[in-house]
Amino acid sequence: MKMTPTVGLVGSQGSYGRWLRQFFEQRMGLRVLGRDPGGETALSERALIEAVDVLVFCAPIRQTPSLIRQYVEIAAGAERDQLWLDITSIKAAPVAAMLTSQAEVVGLHPMSAAPKASTLRGRAMVVCEARLDAWRPWLESFLVASEADCVRADAEQHDRVMALVQGMVHATHMAQGAVLRELAPDVGGLAGIHPFRSVGYELDVAVTRRILAGNPAIYQDIQFENPYVAPMLERLTAHLDTLRDLVRSGDDAARHQLREKLLTHSRAYVGEEAVAEGSYAFERLGYLLADLHEPCFISVFLPLDRPGSLRALLSVFEQRGINLDSIHSSRSADGELLFRIGVERHCDATALRDAMTAIEQEGIGRIVDAAGV
Repeated sequence: MKMTPTVGLVGSQGSYGRWLRQFFEQRMGLRVLGRDPGGETALSERALIEAVDVLVFCAPIRQTPSLIRQYVEIAAGAERDQLWLDITSIKAAPVAAMLTSQAEVVGLHPMSAAPKASTLRGRAMVVCEARLDAWRPWLESFLVASEADCVRADAEQHDRVMALVQGMVHATHMAQGAVLRELAPDVGGLAGIHPFRSVGYELDVAVTRRILAGNPAIYQDIQFENPYVAPMLERLTAHLDTLRDLVRSGDDAARHQLREKLLTHSRAYVGEEAVAEGSYAFERLGYLLADLHEPCFISVFLPLDRPGSLRALLSVFEQRGINLDSIHSSRSADGELLFRIGVERHCDATALRDAMTAIEQEGIGRIVDAAGV
């Protein structure tokens, strides 16, 4: 086992493959070689196996188990001292396939799309140790470097949980997208609905649009490749059928049953403390959405990521007597750290334009977007 191994990526042209390559090279200083079944083929499968110490599979979910079995056959024991990892949303089948090799085996599932940031800080990652000994110190160093919130599980437990965390959530939002497609045109379309938005609707629509913006194959495979999704869907549709039947009935008994079956019993299961925490979290998200809808704002990129940079930015507004309503950070599509600063609706436009000019002329930051100025 080497603490500075050569890493091989199978599926190196996918979004996570590209992110992992950058992470291993820039964050951990490792040499990375790649092969993509649908693209990059500079190295043959056998050549890749012989050249690396750690082999990471980050191919499409549906293809991963058969791809791993193909590599096991090609390796034919040459992988004996290696560590094999996979990065997929399903764990049982890929891990079982890797276990037919002679390598040490760990399944990984970062619980987000490939991030724009250089690490997984603030995101969960499931770690399924299947066969791990000599490579444990290196794996732990990798997990520490990733800055992910790691949760340990076996492959079956992972897949059972993902039927709820991913399968159920995606299913309900895909169904919502279909209902909106069918019914929204009768009430003015999505643009006509938007002025009537509630916090709950806006959050649901954001999740639905996020799914629609993604790779359809991923959401398809999460439904089809996890054996625990179908039983979950049976439960989900049964409760929706119950709700439909109760609403159709419409009498007081039906209303009582709705409260008991879909609200009271679930509230008791979740617990009062968790219910209160969830309600508060929802309120906080509502305030965030309200801030993001403020009509007067500027977005600023700070090129100098160091102590005092934000203070220098804020001092520009203080010097001009501009009161700030909100400030939020996010990352652009290119991974730049942005600050979205909301200002009072009746702010002096001349003073705000002067502040924007000063931000750029003094080298504090770059104005990325602005409105109401």
